[in-house]
Amino acid sequence: MHNNTIIKEIGMYFEDFIPGDIIYHAASKTIFESDNNIFSLITMNHHPVHTNIDYASHNQHGKVLVVGTLVFSLVVGITVPDISGKAIANLMYENIEHLSPVFLNDTIYAKTEILEAKESNSKKDRGIIYVETTAYNQDKEDVLRFRRRVLVKRRG
Repeated sequence: MHNNTIIKEIGMYFEDFIPGDIIYHAASKTIFESDNNIFSLITMNHHPVHTNIDYASHNQHGKVLVVGTLVFSLVVGITVPDISGKAIANLMYENIEHLSPVFLNDTIYAKTEILEAKESNSKKDRGIIYVETTAYNQDKEDVLRFRRRVLVKRRG
């Protein structure tokens, strides 16, 4: 019998973020019709292009589009285990770009580039990282990109 205990922690410490590094996130998610419907309901986005197959079939893409803010929220969630798992706070999001449409049953993946890592001037137990995340679908087509600053714990 082994008495080894393995404790896995979520997230990375400030010192682990090296500008220029790219993290390919392990998590991914296929967006099902139920995901889109629930998100539409709880956010009160009842636009028929997201909820009505007949309506969507007569519009630009010819099929139901996934709500853009669902894609954004999902991608932020995909990055949590790596980017903000040790966050003290998400400080800001910027430049949220919807690059291509996302449809029901698309699978979303994400990668994040570390743009900058600056130590805090006021508190030595933390630092601020600046990152850019790009989401892409099962066909490797980029669908979303955004940047954010995250206040992250330092080791020790």
